[in-house]
Amino acid sequence: MRNERQSMRRYGSADMLFAAPWSGVEKLLLAIVCVATLFFAIVTPPFQAPDENQHYMKALSLAQGNILTEQRGEAIGADLPRAALDIHAVDFPTDVPPTPRRFERDQLTRSAAADPARAGTAFADFPNVASYAPSLYAPGAAGLTIGRTLALPWIDAFFVGRLVNAVTGLMLLIASLALLPFGRNAMLATALLPTFAYQTGSLSPDSVINGLGFLGLALALRTGFMGAPPTRSAALVVTAPVLALCKGVYLPLIAAGLRWTGDRRPWLMLGAMALGAVAFIGWMHYSGGSQALYHIQSRKTGETMMTAPLRDQLAIMVADPAAYARILTSSVIERAPVYALQIVGRFGWNAILLPLLAYPLAALMLGAGVASGSGARFGIGQRLWWLAVAAGGALLVETAMYLTGTPLGADYIQGTQGRYFLPLLPLLLLALSPDQPVRGAPRLLLLTAITLTLVAAATAFDSFWVHGFITRDGMPPHEGIGRALLLPSPRW
Repeated sequence: MRNERQSMRRYGSADMLFAAPWSGVEKLLLAIVCVATLFFAIVTPPFQAPDENQHYMKALSLAQGNILTEQRGEAIGADLPRAALDIHAVDFPTDVPPTPRRFERDQLTRSAAADPARAGTAFADFPNVASYAPSLYAPGAAGLTIGRTLALPWIDAFFVGRLVNAVTGLMLLIASLALLPFGRNAMLATALLPTFAYQTGSLSPDSVINGLGFLGLALALRTGFMGAPPTRSAALVVTAPVLALCKGVYLPLIAAGLRWTGDRRPWLMLGAMALGAVAFIGWMHYSGGSQALYHIQSRKTGETMMTAPLRDQLAIMVADPAAYARILTSSVIERAPVYALQIVGRFGWNAILLPLLAYPLAALMLGAGVASGSGARFGIGQRLWWLAVAAGGALLVETAMYLTGTPLGADYIQGTQGRYFLPLLPLLLLALSPDQPVRGAPRLLLLTAITLTLVAAATAFDSFWVHGFITRDGMPPHEGIGRALLLPSPRW
């Protein structure tokens, strides 16, 4: 506090921005996020979050002491215990026929009992995540290690890994909210989206990615608007490279702390971003600098195709930037409705939609989060800068997917999911927030958050454990708008 007071005297009254004490509504909203996250961590069947099987194998590889992967023929991965691998390959496979599927509690019991008969090791192939930094998987690996240290069956160790990963994500969220000098409701509204809780409550690195994205944003805003005492400066300098190792496309979030006018300390944030870029490049060099190619199903033709080598795809972009601009524009326009659904909530491997009325309810909740105010006054220039940073980050996400997740020379962008934009959403909402709350907005935020969370929880439990669901084409068959408005998609 002494350093903060000295910074305020040095930089003047414009820097005297402190978040108001936590209100009762805000505490309730945070409690909702925590409860929803832990609910999904327990209720969601194994490997029913996107790519959770690949993330599990990567975390397990790290728990076995493997920092880097190895390549065997076309496979990229590591030797892992067969009993651990079979809980996906045999007990809870994700490659299933397009028929209704419902999980039973007995499956968990049978999986636990099968461990002794599954001796030895096998080579696990996880090319989609092979090049990701180990820092992303440290919480999950720690949870798996704890589970095995307690002599739990592999299926139980899997759930311990989930819980440790979830708690890590929640701790990062709480730290971010505590550090934010303003705009707490914008971040809470984002965290209250079912997708945030669902992903945080899985073994997906989204728990760490979203948490560090929020933390980087909070530190940047606090540093930019409240001064830079040594402790805070050090925290920002450490967070930036860790964030870059998670996903380099989110590193520009640090630029949100730059002041539109009269900024007397931009070099700290610019230096932190530069350090993050160096860390990212350094990891790529250390890990071999090679991109792991993998097969995908083209969203245009349905054919199985190989992702493009980054260098070759980049050469095509550089040769005709205007053509890429057209591809980017058409892809965003075409996929925007899908992104919107996925940002709110689409469970399983993007197979289960909430009741359709839940999506305008989520829009109302986000609007209430905006209307709850930022708690500080900003000019139009600062708001436009935040919008530019958020938009730039979104374009980086799309470009990264074109370079690494799309077939060579494709006229579309493949693989982008709405959840990739979650770290950017609080900044967008903050840019739109008025200085002071609109009357009744915080209560509306609480009411819509409770309703949306209950609908999402009921959707997950019913679809996975009661009614069942279909994974065909990522979208269950349906007819009749009335049922679609009030029931989740497996019941359409």
